[in-house]
Amino acid sequence: MSPHVHPADAAEAQRVAEATRDAMWPDDRASKLLGMQVVAVGPGTATVTMTVREDMLNGHDICHGGLVTTLADTAFAYACNAYNEVTVAAGFDVNLVAAARLGDVLTARATELAKAGRTGVYDIRVDNQQGAPVMAFRGRSYTMKGKPLVEGLPMGKIVKHKHKET
Repeated sequence: MSPHVHPADAAEAQRVAEATRDAMWPDDRASKLLGMQVVAVGPGTATVTMTVREDMLNGHDICHGGLVTTLADTAFAYACNAYNEVTVAAGFDVNLVAAARLGDVLTARATELAKAGRTGVYDIRVDNQQGAPVMAFRGRSYTMKGKPLVEGLPMGKIVKHKHKET
């Protein structure tokens, strides 16, 4: 027997991720203010978009790097909270690789690299509408064990069932 994610487990993990997104979004005032949209979530993943507006430009007429970082940090937050345990950033590193300009639609895609115990590592790539990279962001998370975002839902990674190969 080899470990596989049973379809019921995958569906439950996705349901939990969506419920945590739905619980976080109403109070996510910063992301709303910047016009972000959480377009997808899953266990340890999230995709968030933001269109660069006039009021986001700096003195060089490009999007302020701190706002691109905020977009990546938002995707990081939704990805690392997708297991229904309150999780916060312990730190992150950013590399700006290209400028974002007025009208650009930026997409931040967060993926879990590792999660063990209370800590996790997530990679977030921010691309523009042509798919060109704008930023690479690596976030480190800290989970507050025993603190659910949504009462009554499972907390932590959904256990994988073992099934016989057919």
